[in-house]
Amino acid sequence: MAATANKGVAWITGAGTGIGRALAKRLAQDGWTVAASARTAKDLDSLAAEVPGRITSFLLDVTDAKAADEVGHAIEASLGPIDLAVLHAGSYFPTTAKKFSVDNFRKTVDVNLMGVVNCMGPIVPGMVERRAGHIAIMGSLTAFVGLPTAASYGATKAALNSMAEAFKPDFDQYGVTITVINPGFVKTPATDKNSFPMPYLMGVDEAVNHIMRGLEARKFAIDFPWQMNFGTKLLGAFPGWAKFAITRRMIPKG
Repeated sequence: MAATANKGVAWITGAGTGIGRALAKRLAQDGWTVAASARTAKDLDSLAAEVPGRITSFLLDVTDAKAADEVGHAIEASLGPIDLAVLHAGSYFPTTAKKFSVDNFRKTVDVNLMGVVNCMGPIVPGMVERRAGHIAIMGSLTAFVGLPTAASYGATKAALNSMAEAFKPDFDQYGVTITVINPGFVKTPATDKNSFPMPYLMGVDEAVNHIMRGLEARKFAIDFPWQMNFGTKLLGAFPGWAKFAITRRMIPKG
């Protein structure tokens, strides 16, 4: 069998578990040289062992702006210019009126929003200078309507969608692609925390199939599954009285 041609260098954050891990493996198997980042060395070591010679580990807490800058530059120094960055690292803390936590809100913003910005810092200037590159950021369909327990999580994902929309026409003039990935419910350690029904819950491999197709097509938005995408955006367009009549029913019991 002929060796798979090298498609370039891809940097994946949040690669230790869930979608990030599965996506890192898929990209490596498809011929990308993958730089995988996560906070846990054990997760990165086991990931690299699954696709020998294609994945290089870079330990990183994305909330540390200085460390993100150093890792971004270290990847390019050792592997070459980053062609694709999938900024996936994220956290989710259920947020409710009875369990309101300023600390958890801040942690969510620091990881989900500023973690993306921190990792864009070392790579955007080079992509603009080369007039090439692709940045994909992990959003969520919760960006399009406020859902119970997702006050902090959805707020960060809405911010990421707005940021991507603002950057797109600007990045276009330099040949840099920006994509926002908005999944519904995917079975991962994050959704395992949920105690409420999750309609159209899908497996990680199916989610990665959606993402890979969208990345290859260089789509601006990768929204899936279609049923959840349609339902969420429709709910978001409802007048307040109708919207809240529905979302009140989504409040977890107890």
